Amino acid sequence: MPVLLLSEEDVRQVLTMELALQAVEECLRQLALDEAQNSPRARCQTERVTLHVMSAAARKLGVMGYKSYTSSRQGAIFHVGLYDGNTGALLSLMQADWLGQMRTGAASGVATKYMARPDATEVGLYGTGKQARTQLMAICKVRAVSRVRVYSPNAANRRRFAEEMSQLCQTEVVPAAYPEEAAKDQDIVITATSSREPVLSGNWLAEGVHLNVIGSNYLNKAEVDAAAVRRCQTIVVDSKDQARLEAGDFVQPLEEGSIHWSAIHELGQVIVGRYTGRAHPHDITMFKSLGIALEDVAVAVKVYEAAKAQGLGRVVEW
Repeated sequence: MPVLLLSEEDVRQVLTMELALQAVEECLRQLALDEAQNSPRARCQTERVTLHVMSAAARKLGVMGYKSYTSSRQGAIFHVGLYDGNTGALLSLMQADWLGQMRTGAASGVATKYMARPDATEVGLYGTGKQARTQLMAICKVRAVSRVRVYSPNAANRRRFAEEMSQLCQTEVVPAAYPEEAAKDQDIVITATSSREPVLSGNWLAEGVHLNVIGSNYLNKAEVDAAAVRRCQTIVVDSKDQARLEAGDFVQPLEEGSIHWSAIHELGQVIVGRYTGRAHPHDITMFKSLGIALEDVAVAVKVYEAAKAQGLGRVVEW
């Protein structure tokens, strides 16, 4: 059985943000139409390393697969396994650090397409790491962004990120000296940090803003405070099953009764028109991203097909 092995370099050669946006939007549409299945993340650990595993099947695409990764003080190691949905044969194993960054950015890009005001041009960004980069790349593909204010606690990181992303995204990216500067009067605000405590206060938000909250996937972590969640007229997630297990930003608002699961919808249901992403221009909307396996599998299919067409990777007999 031939299996295509793809390295990080192979994946980077073929995976564009346009490809990731297309794959993520289509797979979430399929999830809403019951044409796909997604299994939430499960974790186990030793004293030093945590193993994270999640899986999905996309019947219309004819594939299924899993994403697994380990995390420790030394960092994280990612890979995706892709299977034929008709025969069960293993098609590909690919390294998936870049793939994961791109699919996370793409999910926020799709949410912004359906939830942010059409005239949104000003963006505030918390975080200057790998995930922050692909968040901004995706937003700039779905909205005509004119200026970005970026904040992180490290001034040197802010300056470096602003210089690099101004060139990459062909828009003005400027460092924010204080955290509230990245939120006040912005049309779109993104939190892409590793913080365990809120970096964004609801008191800083302007009417009509759309939030992409992507950094936390543990119940004991929150990037935004309860006031920010309370102010939202619309809250959307990629998977409610996974959000119940991992959305730490919702814990306090749920406990105090200011939000309820019945009012939280999935992004796929917004895409197919069952729910609206934005009812009024002045509404505050939120996409809480957890990162689901179906998004990884859908993007991996695109990568696999493009790599095969270009003769990339290494084929081994399994």
